[in-house]
Amino acid sequence: MSEQNKAIDARIALEAFNQGRVEVIDQVISADFVDHSQLPPGVPSGREGVKALVKALRSAFPDFKVNIERQIAEGDLVVQHISATGTMKGDFAGMPASGKRARWEAIHISRLANGKVVEHWSVQDQLGMLQQLGFVPTPERAEEPVGAKR
Repeated sequence: MSEQNKAIDARIALEAFNQGRVEVIDQVISADFVDHSQLPPGVPSGREGVKALVKALRSAFPDFKVNIERQIAEGDLVVQHISATGTMKGDFAGMPASGKRARWEAIHISRLANGKVVEHWSVQDQLGMLQQLGFVPTPERAEEPVGAKR
């Protein structure tokens, strides 16, 4: 069952996010899916939210690519360590296109039941991504240290 669950869960990254095949979402994510992750502004919850996120990321980052670095399954849970890359050519989550390329990592945990993902949690390096895209200064570019008195 673990290998089957890993294959089902991998389809989200490899087919939906990498290829833009949003129809895969309905095939592998349950209609009563609950996403416990922090979603970008304006992205709805549930299966429709995953579809919206795929479309938004692929629109903003036309060369968007997810690599599954590691994948572990036990019981009804699948854990993925992924890396994502892309060049921001369009607006995303209220941020204007920066034209910069970023690489970030994330950990995804999915719970499956009856051959579909029913719950999802994630932790992503959003700070690193925002720094690479130029929206948050990196420590070496900061003009004054955090906590500096004026």
